[in-house]
Amino acid sequence: MQLGLINTLIIDRFTPPGAFLRDTEGNEVLLPQKYLLDEFELEQEIDVFVFKDSEQRIVSTTEKPHLLLGEFTYLKVTQIQPIGAFVDWGLDKNLLVPYSEQLYNLEEEESYLITLKHDEKTDRLYGSMKVKNLLEPCVEDMKGQKVDLLICEYNDLGISVIVNKKYDGLIFNSNIIADINHGDEIEGYIEKVREDGKLDVRLEPITVQKYDLAIDKILSLLKRKGKLHLTDKSSPEDINSALGMSKKTFKQSIGKLYKWRKIKLHKEYIELTSQPTSGDTT
Repeated sequence: MQLGLINTLIIDRFTPPGAFLRDTEGNEVLLPQKYLLDEFELEQEIDVFVFKDSEQRIVSTTEKPHLLLGEFTYLKVTQIQPIGAFVDWGLDKNLLVPYSEQLYNLEEEESYLITLKHDEKTDRLYGSMKVKNLLEPCVEDMKGQKVDLLICEYNDLGISVIVNKKYDGLIFNSNIIADINHGDEIEGYIEKVREDGKLDVRLEPITVQKYDLAIDKILSLLKRKGKLHLTDKSSPEDINSALGMSKKTFKQSIGKLYKWRKIKLHKEYIELTSQPTSGDTT
């Protein structure tokens, strides 16, 4: 059985402290009484997370922590102690992030990007902020692809992101068109794969599909509200707040809609034409 991962184990016997589970090699671990369900029976296979309790005894739980071995996510600091910081990872016993694994001083009640690691010498699980070491350079052509993003920290150039849980990426300041915060998990699009394997990322599609999506969004809002108090003179902030798109995308989209006679342009707002005509949106 492996510490820090979900293990499929067999119920070997029931005792007052709980059930003892075994793996295929005969190793045993306790599943405490509070995790037992009425439907559990001898020789049944169950999935449990294996870790060490506060007395460094190997135990298991049917609860799943916020991260498994080798994964990373944002976790909140619950305590600062002389040996390091403790973070809430979804189990009764908080996870220790030793000072040697911190990139800078942590503060209680704040959340930080943490990965779960295993020290083979001491056979203990611990948290680490050294997440970048787990990321790999991208060697495939991903330009234009939709990807999953984990929003990380702001820096002078923009905001760093982790792409598809394995690549290092960056959204430049000029491309931050939505209110995003560290810990957010959203979708984005690859603009460029750099020579070092890092990725430039945008929040909007890179291809013409961007305008199709933007046009659909504008039309949907207009059909629901009747008019939209935005024009090509509106500020980028107002457009982003209302639509979650850049001013450039908005201007080009309403330009197409006006050309297709789907909308009327006014000084302070836009609205649908009374009888929209069909137009080619490709």
